Amino acid sequence: MTIAGIGSQLLQLALALLLAPLLVGWVNQCRAWLQNKRAPPLLLPYFTIRKLFVKDAVVADNASAIFRITPYVVFGAMCCAAAIVPSLATDLPFASAADAIALVGLFALARVFIALAAMDIGTAFGSLGARREMLVGFLAEPALLMVLFTASLISGSTSLPSIVDTLAHRDLAIYPSLAFAGVAFTMVSLAENARIPVDNPATHLELTMIHEAMVLEYSARHLALIEWAAALKLFNYSCIGLALFFPYGIAAAEDGFVALLGAAPVLVAKLAVGGFLLATIETLSAKMRIFRAPEFLGTAFLLAVLAMLVNQMLGS
Repeated sequence: MTIAGIGSQLLQLALALLLAPLLVGWVNQCRAWLQNKRAPPLLLPYFTIRKLFVKDAVVADNASAIFRITPYVVFGAMCCAAAIVPSLATDLPFASAADAIALVGLFALARVFIALAAMDIGTAFGSLGARREMLVGFLAEPALLMVLFTASLISGSTSLPSIVDTLAHRDLAIYPSLAFAGVAFTMVSLAENARIPVDNPATHLELTMIHEAMVLEYSARHLALIEWAAALKLFNYSCIGLALFFPYGIAAAEDGFVALLGAAPVLVAKLAVGGFLLATIETLSAKMRIFRAPEFLGTAFLLAVLAMLVNQMLGS
């Protein structure tokens, strides 16, 4: 553990906390522009989080301790995930204590707690959203693991910094296994972040929403933490995709502090392009029925497994 490593770790975590709401605002703006609508302000997620933090929380009388601690657990899990994913540099002291499997475990931990909190109050829509969320997670997590295993087979390690170092220093070429894994990861990312076609983050129609149904009973600082954690989850998935499939621009362990500062604008540029592509996919797609979600995520799992088989057979 070096001073430079600690500095890069703290800088990466701070950048994740600051840029996550901005990424959500950028995606919302691009989506409105593509739909010929008036775009909301870019900084609207910041204003919303600030407004919620200064309000007084209202908690149901029959709420247990799980309902109260869930926003903090979910937010903490997303912060830990942001510390593991190498978005700026690979010299991350915290990343050595966890690998890709632990990263998926953090996402699962957040999902379990928010599902329990949704069922804790006993409302019909909360339980409905919790069951749907667990269905999506049950199908999405194996596909995500297969994608990460495909990258780990190439690098020979499940450590994300090692994977990024290996992929970033390979010759620029199209690898069939990573192509299949990239499509599978995109499908999983859409489902995990409650985006179209699996879910619509802008809807409040109780019969179709998944994520919003689970947080209907939250308010004030609790809702602010959940909204911030949702933005962090989208940011983390975006950084995972960039680290696996576009690792260029991430500072290596032997690079100096200047390279670390140069990696920040590169990350912002890549996130801007990724946010525009996400908005494009949502604009060109239609919301599917919830009963079609297993087919959608089953296809993602098959593509991820196919990526592993191609890697084993072709070695690329």
